[in-house]
Amino acid sequence: MATADPVASDLVDFLNASPTAFHAVDEAKRRLKQAGFKQISEREDWVLDSGKKYFFTRNYSTIIAFAIGKKYVAGNGFHIVGAHTDSPCLKVKPISKVTKGGYLEVGVQTYGGGLWHTWFDRDLTLAGRVMIKEVKDGSVSYSHKLVRIEEPIMRIPTLAIHLDRGVSEGFKVNTHSHLVPVLATSIKGEIQKMAGENGPAESNEKRNIDNKKHHPVLLQLIANQACCEPDGICDFELQVCDTQSSLVGGAMKEFIFSGRLDNLCMSFCSLKALIESTSAESSLDDESGVRMVALFDHEEVGSNSAQGAGSPAMLDALSRITKSFDSSESKTAAKTGPTTFQLLEKAIQRSFLVSADMAHALHPNYMDKHEENHQPKLHGGLVIKHNANQRYATNAISSFIFREIAERHNIPIQDFVVRNDMPCGSTIGPILASGVGIRTVDVGAPQLSMHSIREMCAVDDAKHSFEHFKAYFDEFTQLDAKITMDI
Repeated sequence: MATADPVASDLVDFLNASPTAFHAVDEAKRRLKQAGFKQISEREDWVLDSGKKYFFTRNYSTIIAFAIGKKYVAGNGFHIVGAHTDSPCLKVKPISKVTKGGYLEVGVQTYGGGLWHTWFDRDLTLAGRVMIKEVKDGSVSYSHKLVRIEEPIMRIPTLAIHLDRGVSEGFKVNTHSHLVPVLATSIKGEIQKMAGENGPAESNEKRNIDNKKHHPVLLQLIANQACCEPDGICDFELQVCDTQSSLVGGAMKEFIFSGRLDNLCMSFCSLKALIESTSAESSLDDESGVRMVALFDHEEVGSNSAQGAGSPAMLDALSRITKSFDSSESKTAAKTGPTTFQLLEKAIQRSFLVSADMAHALHPNYMDKHEENHQPKLHGGLVIKHNANQRYATNAISSFIFREIAERHNIPIQDFVVRNDMPCGSTIGPILASGVGIRTVDVGAPQLSMHSIREMCAVDDAKHSFEHFKAYFDEFTQLDAKITMDI
């Protein structure tokens, strides 16, 4: 029996630590700190040094990490891999309390374009972040805390075939009426409520306000995870999660079965590549650029948020790094050279973005859904995505650069074009390419069951993706110097 590749095993650990975008950022932060990256804040001035490594978070659901080459000067390029931390899911409504038919249910919103029928009959739980009120020595403060209820507490049961004979002709989901998780029965909920009312009298008034929005049993479960009382919860952002762990499977241990592979697989591979490409003492000695990974929230819903790829988050980072190394910003320097803005304009044209988002592998039972000459296979390496209508940002220059790096290391590479009679999805690639003006290639590891609660990809492709991204970080500067364009 084959043993799991260490990259795949590490990916599985990352997936199991990351039920939400918040947890994915938290796990990325832990790994970056362990690798010697220093956390900085967008709220503070940045004091950066060449040869050093840094990261910052925005909303704790987006994280941007970068390593500055020792030969970097303002105006040099940035070599970036961009991915996203979010996945389609069910999010708890601001008022989630639903009681009907003798059941306590939790009201949820659909987030993104999920395959919602796959959420039925799964053992479900909740995870996310909670805003907590803390009182210490008479002083009040507020903070967010990540929570995750490990055990299954909810389920969305399907209707028995005896009561829905037409289901054999197609399972149609009304996402408002049918997609409501069952938390408990009313009688058990009342017993819990009565037990809670025996608590401190002074907290009852506030607790009762909360009870109008959410079931007391739900609030108590969240409070237990947050290590506080229910009346200490000010607000929360929670989502429904599958309790089944990610794992390596298949008869030959060649697959990864997990939720959220789109797009935590690419987030992990790019993060690991940045860490590994800068781990040695001399890794950045000959680097004249900045190596960067940008993991954004809200890709699944269009990226239009303060922490999405449509925000200025990445451009802000490029600008602030450029400004930190701009000698003309010094109060004692003569203002004779180019401005920071001019240096940034030059830097962007010297930069390159790999937009990494999972790709559609050929499905053996639906082979007609792929264009005949573009059928990405599992184990076949990263897929370069092309679209003449600019749903992907790839062009001949950017695809050549990425393909050349693969060929130098004998890493497999594939191509994808959607059928002309089917709509084409998109990624953060066109958003950042058009918003920033940066050269971009759209790529992704092939997978099956995209947007299902349980997806699958190949162990080999996790390894290929990591190795490809690492080679890109190691060699882009030298390769780009050999390319002639726009002269």
